Amino acid sequence: MIVKALRVGLGQLIVFGDWISRPAKRKRDAAAQAQVEAQAKDLALYQFHACPFCVKTRRALHRLNVPVALRDAKHDPQHRQALLEGGGRVKVPCLRIDEEGRSTWMYESNDIIAYLEKRFGAI
Repeated sequence: MIVKALRVGLGQLIVFGDWISRPAKRKRDAAAQAQVEAQAKDLALYQFHACPFCVKTRRALHRLNVPVALRDAKHDPQHRQALLEGGGRVKVPCLRIDEEGRSTWMYESNDIIAYLEKRFGAI
């Protein structure tokens, strides 16, 4: 019980730290931002709210100004089941990429951030 309380408390500290130190969003002209939003509609991030690696990934999304659907795999049984069935395991963060009628499930925060930088960094 003490370990759980420490984990919850630490998680809330991480979320608070993210909130007060969130990076500025990338500025784009309206046409470029519309292009980013159109491309991002096929992405979904499966995450836990207080997971440090999920916070790291969400910070990158915020900094790049990429609006991605967030799916709570901890508290929403449907999202958890979709992650298990589609990705093969309940591990977060996981980015689901829907392209050309098929889904790709990308795990590991560093891999996800590198993908986002490559895909949206130049736009």
